[in-house]
Amino acid sequence: MRALYTAATGMAAQELNVQVISNNIANLRTTGYKKQRAQFQDLIYEHVKRVGAQASDQGTVLPVGIDIGGGVKTVGTPRLMTQGTLTPTGGDLDIAIRGEGYFKIQMTDGTYAYTRDGSFTTDGQGRVVNAQGNPVQPTITIPQNSSGLTINAQGQVSVTTPGTTTPTVVGQIGLTRFINKAGLQSIGDNLFTDTPASGPPQDGLANADGFGDMQQRNLESANVEVVSEISDLIAAQRAYEMNAKVVSAADQMMQSTTGMFR
Repeated sequence: MRALYTAATGMAAQELNVQVISNNIANLRTTGYKKQRAQFQDLIYEHVKRVGAQASDQGTVLPVGIDIGGGVKTVGTPRLMTQGTLTPTGGDLDIAIRGEGYFKIQMTDGTYAYTRDGSFTTDGQGRVVNAQGNPVQPTITIPQNSSGLTINAQGQVSVTTPGTTTPTVVGQIGLTRFINKAGLQSIGDNLFTDTPASGPPQDGLANADGFGDMQQRNLESANVEVVSEISDLIAAQRAYEMNAKVVSAADQMMQSTTGMFR
């Protein structure tokens, strides 16, 4: 019975939907995390009677057809790249982007990745790095024994070195943007890489040419809304249960039909 397969596709789709929702909830406190949502499309139809087909020798046509659907399929789990809430932290190297742009990170193999997670620190060489020790681009080195580290809205990093009272600019953190942010590939560790779907990276400076500005001593929270996720979770659970009911009903119908021919 075709209804068994159709309902099975519905159960599989809702199982994936629950996985996506659970990942959103799990990353509720992940800095810079962007929520995902599952997108579905209906499967191909069997056209038993095509709408508009000739219905008689007199030239009348069918006003409606008979189309038997084959179920549902998952077509994507895109991310919603909306702005998350900025949360004050007090950390000198905690930076939030308010608006468009990503921090550019140089990976160990020389390639680049991109992130909205601005929870940076310094390594043994004084370079500004992310949690995995990869340097932010352009590479900025904080002088030893310096103090008064400030980062302005344009990303300029200034410090006061020993023996001086005037702050010195030691570098400027850049930003990168993409034509299609949803086309970025997530690789874990709050990092993304560019793809043909995202378009090539466009480097620039904060607070200029459409880029967002930087907010020191702040971090961007995940854009996950708890109430919305719980509501979606309940809806997915109900949809799964209804498809399971269809499987049960179809099985009972098959048993009844089989019993008629015994």
